[in-house]
Amino acid sequence: MTSILAFDANLYNLKLQDKSTYLAASAFIAGNIVLPQFCHLFGLGHMLLPIYFFTLIGAYKYGMSVGLLTALVSPLVNHFFFGMPPAAALPSIIVKSSLLAVAASYAAAWSKNVSMLALVLAVLAYQLVGSVIECAFIAPTIEAGLSDFRMGVPGMLLQVVGGYFVLKMIKK
Repeated sequence: MTSILAFDANLYNLKLQDKSTYLAASAFIAGNIVLPQFCHLFGLGHMLLPIYFFTLIGAYKYGMSVGLLTALVSPLVNHFFFGMPPAAALPSIIVKSSLLAVAASYAAAWSKNVSMLALVLAVLAYQLVGSVIECAFIAPTIEAGLSDFRMGVPGMLLQVVGGYFVLKMIKK
């Protein structure tokens, strides 16, 4: 079923043993390197949450393997080459990015198409669960653990709306 807020698309669940998994993950990792650098040029990195954008798209379109590879490698490569995110933020970002990969792949499997509702649910799921984990185990204060919710609403909206349109562009 398609509507204005959903459309049919070829969604995949690539496995780790597939060569195409690594090709797709490499493209999304590159996106997760370029987009944060661009956002940080304008001081919008923390507000737009760009390190998560291509993790969402990769996991939604190609499944959990692509999503998790993107989620784990992107922050580490960015940190190694650019010092961003800072080492102290890596655990939170890796946890949330991995949760996003899982949530997006499940949302895609559940909806069986590209759906604005499924994207909203995936983004809310990783942010809610990630914030709880961050508050309980990683962040020094509850305020720090909830900072993505406080400051990152534009980034969450970008993930949902931008993700929807990018998925629409690559639907075939």
